Amino acid sequence: MNNIWSENVQGVMTLYLSRKLRFDDAFFGQYRRWFQINENAGLKILEIGCGPGALAESLHRWYPRAQITAIDRDSNFISFARAHIPGIDFREGDATALPFGDGTFDVTISNTVQEHIEPTAFWGEQLRVLKPGGACLCLSARRGLQCVAPCLEPTAAENAFWRSVSQEEDERERYGVGKYAMTEAELPASMEKNGFSDVTTGYAVIDLTPDAPKYSAQMAESMIEAERQGELEAIMSVHSESGEKAVSAVNAKYDERLRLYRAGVKQWDTLVSVTMILRGIKR
Repeated sequence: MNNIWSENVQGVMTLYLSRKLRFDDAFFGQYRRWFQINENAGLKILEIGCGPGALAESLHRWYPRAQITAIDRDSNFISFARAHIPGIDFREGDATALPFGDGTFDVTISNTVQEHIEPTAFWGEQLRVLKPGGACLCLSARRGLQCVAPCLEPTAAENAFWRSVSQEEDERERYGVGKYAMTEAELPASMEKNGFSDVTTGYAVIDLTPDAPKYSAQMAESMIEAERQGELEAIMSVHSESGEKAVSAVNAKYDERLRLYRAGVKQWDTLVSVTMILRGIKR
């Protein structure tokens, strides 16, 4: 059992809720443009590093005729996905040693995975399991922007909590998070160097602004709750008994943000994520 990521880097619900928003049907048009997946074909699609399954869940809706398999090394992620998302074959597996035969899939896809894995293994294994003519899709998070509502600024209780936490070792450094990150120019060059042809790049810009009239109340409140969950799981992941006041402070400020939203008092806080989408073909 491997629970390193879910217990030390990003919790199950933090990752699931944030990705569920970013892969909401409202944004499918942007992804469709760059994925170039035939929606009417019975393709075999493999998602690598699926986490708790939010992208695979969306792929299942977007490409209902496709057979979708999704793997992740983290047991907690796979257990959650199997319990909550039907219609997808979720498996524990390693991106550097995919448990599939040569030429198994028509499409491989990954989201914010490449930066954590040595490039030769990352690209090489996908090249191996793809059929000739198959497509490799690599989604990579780029620098976005964030503007926080005044009521969501860190509180004194939160600041005190984080000052009290031992910072002996950066967990992200310990587990190699982002060790192989590349620039917007290096990524497609790496894909080509490792055997893919016809490489293209594009960008999906996901605007998460609760007060924007284009979003339903359900979607807006989901944005607020996803941010709440992320802050709460960050505190609870520290395994410190001193986090109770910080948890209460986080809940109080997000309760206030919801109150303001429901009262029509706009804050115009926003989180805009930018995702680079690479597409390469196995010849």
